[in-house]
Amino acid sequence: MTAYDIVKKYHHAWTTGDIETAMSLVADDITCRAPGIDLTGKQEYEGFIAGFAPILTGIGDIAEFTDGDRVALFYYPQTAATSTAPAAELFTVRDDLIVDSVLIFDRLSYGPPSEG
Repeated sequence: MTAYDIVKKYHHAWTTGDIETAMSLVADDITCRAPGIDLTGKQEYEGFIAGFAPILTGIGDIAEFTDGDRVALFYYPQTAATSTAPAAELFTVRDDLIVDSVLIFDRLSYGPPSEG
């Protein structure tokens, strides 16, 4: 599989709640930089992803780009709080596993929905 294939399989898996399949595509020593947190290792990363996946109500794809072993995805993670706050993620793949992720999103947009 190409880096693109691996990332798309991973992305589809976690956004449909299949955390086990998603984590099978992640290296044990993955690093992830996300707003307010740096994660190191599969266990930390899995906790982060598994904590967010259940609140997804849908996903809206925007764009994707590839550059060798790097793949960038831009999408709308839809939740009860928002359906239009974009997210961007840059993955690096080595030896058929995701080894690095840089995740960009507006944390405030994913807070609890406001009343009224």
